[in-house]
Amino acid sequence: MKSSIRHKLEQVSDRFQEITALLSEPSVQSDQNQFRSLSREYSQIEPLVDTYRRFTETEAEIDGARQMLDDPEMAELAQEELDNASARLADLDPNDERNIFLEIRAGTGGAEAALFAGALLRAYLRYAETRGWQVETISESEGDQGGCKEAVVRITGNGVYSRLKFESGTHRVQRVPETESQGRIHTSACTVAILPEADEIDAVDINPADLRIDTYRASGAGGQHVNKTDSAVRITHLPTGIVVECQDERSQHKNKARALSLLSSRMLDQVQQAHQSEVAADRKLQVGSGDRSERIRTYNFPQNRITDHRINLTLYKLDEVMNGAFDQVIDPLIQEQQAELLASMAESA
Repeated sequence: MKSSIRHKLEQVSDRFQEITALLSEPSVQSDQNQFRSLSREYSQIEPLVDTYRRFTETEAEIDGARQMLDDPEMAELAQEELDNASARLADLDPNDERNIFLEIRAGTGGAEAALFAGALLRAYLRYAETRGWQVETISESEGDQGGCKEAVVRITGNGVYSRLKFESGTHRVQRVPETESQGRIHTSACTVAILPEADEIDAVDINPADLRIDTYRASGAGGQHVNKTDSAVRITHLPTGIVVECQDERSQHKNKARALSLLSSRMLDQVQQAHQSEVAADRKLQVGSGDRSERIRTYNFPQNRITDHRINLTLYKLDEVMNGAFDQVIDPLIQEQQAELLASMAESA
């Protein structure tokens, strides 16, 4: 947290203690106008002070847990405490405990973009494995030279959205393609969308008459049995033009249910994007805004460098991140969002 924000929050906390003391004084209690004014101010800043208190307590727990990580006998316990504290620090979003649909699409850069999209997808799947999350492939389209043109996976587990919600946006890669004979660095990109899964299919009002449902034989991974029947399902929502498909399950019925769930999540996302755009217009930072057109991160392979442009974070640990070690990128984003939310609460208090 920035020192200026922390200083302002400390001032608000001091004022809260002052008001608490004043409200207990008989002279204030006998003056109804003063008592009413102080009570109003007390109620306005109490949520902010309570949130800041929990923030500093959790921050202290994280620091303590990190210090214990160097002790071999305490490392496992320290890591557990660190994970729990980090999760509490991020607990400000009502969607945080939801499962997600992760969508990756190759952007500019042709075959190299598809290769990078495939590598980024593998990195996310490795990260999911380290967190103990479950992954289901909904659909995947391979690139002409490998990787993937686009893929949709469902990830379930504890706090999935809270950890991955910052990944939505454009991811840019700078590296020398395997097919480049002169060693020139190429730049390509892919887009990532993180959609919190709707609780129920009817969470969004979907009129069956607005749907066109097509079935077809699945291609790619899924086994020979899948390809023998029209088990894959593609659903088009005619009013919005949203198209979803699922070819992972052998059962057409299951694929249809999963595709409807994805459609519901995408429609919810459209509504949330419109709201977030309005909110983000008044914010200096757009951490977690979910804007797909926003270039959020650059992966520079020759320098082993990863840069998150939203918070000016640069790490020379790209190899570790591409191996699934995303916490070192995600934790600073969570902390920045927490500080920003506290700051906005302080301004409105």
